[in-house]
Amino acid sequence: MLKLALISDAWHPQVNGVVTTLTKTCETLVRLGHQVEAFTPDRSWSIPCPTYPEIRLALGGGPALARWLDALQPDAIHIATEGPLGLAGRRYCLRRKLPYTTSFHTRFAEYANLRFKFPLSWGYALLRWFHRGSTRVMVATPTLREELVGRGFGNMVLWSRGVDSTLFQPGAKTALPDPRPIFLYGGRVAVEKSIADFLNLDLPGTKIVVGDGPDREMLAAKYPEARFVGCKYGEDLAAHFAAADVFVFPSRTDTFGVVLLEALACGVPVAAYPVPGPRDVITDPAVGCLNENLKDAALAALKLDPAACRNYALHYSWENCARQFLGNLAPIGNRSVPQPIATPR
Repeated sequence: MLKLALISDAWHPQVNGVVTTLTKTCETLVRLGHQVEAFTPDRSWSIPCPTYPEIRLALGGGPALARWLDALQPDAIHIATEGPLGLAGRRYCLRRKLPYTTSFHTRFAEYANLRFKFPLSWGYALLRWFHRGSTRVMVATPTLREELVGRGFGNMVLWSRGVDSTLFQPGAKTALPDPRPIFLYGGRVAVEKSIADFLNLDLPGTKIVVGDGPDREMLAAKYPEARFVGCKYGEDLAAHFAAADVFVFPSRTDTFGVVLLEALACGVPVAAYPVPGPRDVITDPAVGCLNENLKDAALAALKLDPAACRNYALHYSWENCARQFLGNLAPIGNRSVPQPIATPR
């Protein structure tokens, strides 16, 4: 049994791919017999993130984190995010000369550039500095690994993603009574997701946006013909996905896109731009259309076979994801961890 300390600034009640990935990985590791302890923002005083109040930033948590790690004496430490807790965890490990791993989930350099005009080169310089001391930096796709290596990152290893194919499965189209075809986006409603690209498309039927975020109110007012249904969870979320005809993913900044697998598992084809993330997930033209003309992609996706989408998604599992993560960890002392397994799919 391995005792893992996970340090993450992204955690519940946030709803995003990072939290889903961390939660499912931890749950699976526990089911496989390992002990996973998480230090997250709910353990410390926190403030709302500027321009994104749904996200809490834990401040002053360094001393508590150090005491927690001293008491826990973990066999491995993984720092999942580059936020305040991630910085505190990094400082702890470097001061004590302990090996640790990190993961690159989010293009914070691009987000800071979009929101605050923070120079992209400065953002990546900070990210390189953050990950430099890590034994291994886990990334979701080969494309992202190649890009980050080109930006001067090192020690990159792959950590793919999974999907809960029991929860996300084909369901009744009647769950959404709107005029068809139904084109649906699911995820954060924020500037970095380029949702306006989707909402500006001249498409038949209905556009539906599932999710919440800082841009929801503005976009709902600007595009009254679209339906904004807010956050959905569990079976309700799966039912919304399954009732769509096409899942439209306009983001150009995602490092993977777990929602793509969730839509495919529901038998819903994907339309997206041919960019990192979608390009790594949608590798079979039978399950999705990637095109710089997003309208053409959405209309072409209507013709794809739902059964092929479902079968494709079944090749991804959270167990494979968790085992790959486990093999990437850096053991402390004389403890060992299983060797990495091949990348799923």
